[in-house]
Amino acid sequence: MPANSFGTLFRLTTFGESHGPAIGGVIDGMPAGMKVEIDFVQYELDRRKPGQSSITTPRKESDRIQILSGVLDQTTLGTPIGFLLYNEDQQPSDYDELAEVYRPGHADEVWDKKFGIRDYRGGGRSSARETAARVAGGAFAKILLAKAGISVQAYVQSVKHIQVPVRYDELDLTQVDTNMVRCPHDETAARMQECIEEARDAGDSVGGSILCVCKGLPAGLGEPVFDKLHAVLAHAMLSINAAQGFELIDGFASTQLNGSENNLRESGVSGGISNGNDLVFRVAFKPVSTIRKPQEAKNTAGETVILEAAGRHDPCVLPRAVPIVEAMAALVLADMHLLQAR
Repeated sequence: MPANSFGTLFRLTTFGESHGPAIGGVIDGMPAGMKVEIDFVQYELDRRKPGQSSITTPRKESDRIQILSGVLDQTTLGTPIGFLLYNEDQQPSDYDELAEVYRPGHADEVWDKKFGIRDYRGGGRSSARETAARVAGGAFAKILLAKAGISVQAYVQSVKHIQVPVRYDELDLTQVDTNMVRCPHDETAARMQECIEEARDAGDSVGGSILCVCKGLPAGLGEPVFDKLHAVLAHAMLSINAAQGFELIDGFASTQLNGSENNLRESGVSGGISNGNDLVFRVAFKPVSTIRKPQEAKNTAGETVILEAAGRHDPCVLPRAVPIVEAMAALVLADMHLLQAR
């Protein structure tokens, strides 16, 4: 059976397809008596929603959250929190051609092989549309973490070859949402935007990386063997659509150092357990697979065909992936927080 839930004590289950009537989720484990500002939850969803700028998909979804259970008078009841997000701008006819064609770089063919059936309307459950439910769940996790003094903040660190030239602690992370790229370094953000717009105009796409900073973590979160804190974070991040890599701080760059040099670097994790320092990690995202340029593709008969994809897609997933990375990090940390407090 497909795994549609994430977490142990703080657990999110999501449901729904990209072009079905709605998507949604159920949150288990949110303690009773927590004040919930629905405007904050909606703000987080607005950061992820499509159609928010000229460098995102033109699909228009208000993503107005409807809370079905678990909250009374803006206070959590300790019972499951159910919520819905209606799909208001689905255009399944855009995908009629894909009923018999597998998009290159997508899950279409393997989904068919695994289940014997697939929702070809934008990928169904394999669509990034599902991540809206993760952001809603992550917003509740952030509420829980804030009470414990823990914060999660991500930003676009690179687009293609363009990188922020300074460390995260030299940036004002309150400025992440002041531009459409979600990069708190204005000069770099302008170059990133230009790169994304060039790819969009050429019918192509670009990738890059997101850096996430978790502050206020106490020592002790995480388990020393299979459920190391950074291992669970890697699991969470690599479950996001288009995510291709995960590293703590400059994990791959550390392979070029001597032990005497590497031991001097501060990390938020020691032996898989938080140590009280800032926890910093980076997630790599590939270029969006669905592009307007003609591509060779395979159809269900195994024949090679030329596909010119229709539909509405981001030329770069990074700006809208920032709140998704934050949400998945918050889900992990909320779960670890509750596990440690048992």
